[in-house]
Amino acid sequence: MAAKKQTLENVWAEARGCTRCPLYKLGTQTVFGEGPVKARVIMIGEQPGDQEDLAGRPFVGPAGKLLDRALVEAGIEREDVYVTNAVKHFKWKPAGKRRLHQKPNAREIAACRVWLDTELELIQPELVVALGATAAQALMGRSFRVTQQRGEVLEAPFGKRLVATVHPSSILRTPSGDREAAYAGFVADLKVVARALRRAG
Repeated sequence: MAAKKQTLENVWAEARGCTRCPLYKLGTQTVFGEGPVKARVIMIGEQPGDQEDLAGRPFVGPAGKLLDRALVEAGIEREDVYVTNAVKHFKWKPAGKRRLHQKPNAREIAACRVWLDTELELIQPELVVALGATAAQALMGRSFRVTQQRGEVLEAPFGKRLVATVHPSSILRTPSGDREAAYAGFVADLKVVARALRRAG
């Protein structure tokens, strides 16, 4: 575990050489979190995607662009948000010239937990937002169901308030006829976060 006095920059430098699970052999590079050190909100996704893996930055692909749009609509300042993932390497399998996303397993998520815990410890956010089931279950336990408790302000086991919602990539995979409603639901969940931040001052 990284010492509390470490900076995010120091921890990031440490994470770049991470070999705690076999995913480092698959990913191009470690993709650590990004955002202000004193962010009021940490948003946690599953893992970097193809574009994030190549860029070395989280949420820069299509899902990240959708998240940025939803934050504006929900009234959350982007400079209040730090974005990261439960797993810091891209897990994929080849499909011709494409790299297809693969869901990380419990061992891979556990191996990466040290980095996530350190981010939470150093930033001390007012709220944590879990984007999708992988992040939510990593933080709240494997029995947690986003579909049942999304959009609620909950107390997390690690002493922070947490709101769970869908991952923006799931909206992009939604059939076009249902996508608008899925996006509206996502924005509604983020508005819960915005209200909680306003109440906190």
